[in-house]
Amino acid sequence: MKNALVKTLNNFKQILPIILGVLFLAGLTTVSIPKTFYINILGENNLFSILSSALIGSISSGNALTSYILGGEFLNQGVSLFIVTIFMLAWVTVGLIQLPAESLMLGKKFAIIRNITSFISAIIIAFLIKITFLFI
Repeated sequence: MKNALVKTLNNFKQILPIILGVLFLAGLTTVSIPKTFYINILGENNLFSILSSALIGSISSGNALTSYILGGEFLNQGVSLFIVTIFMLAWVTVGLIQLPAESLMLGKKFAIIRNITSFISAIIIAFLIKITFLFI
């Protein structure tokens, strides 16, 4: 038991700088990019907006609570629910900023496959939500 605890603490000491770096980078990205940037890029409802909202959400990744606030602001500024949905899903599920830490802890192959799957799923789910709203 003591040996396992020592190994766990040593692994944690090795991973801690990477986790802190990821947290600082995510916080810096969230604070340094103004909301108007997102609104200007995401405003239209076309292929460019679909891909850019998924990419920006993937790069700017954050937590769910922040995505609700940003999503509400985007909707108030006239961004479509479809584009906001893609952005919010990518923001929460894809983590390009966290990729180095995730690769170290869970394996590079798993982290890359999970992020690609989440990126594609964000777009598919947004399309399904858009289709659902057509029938309501």
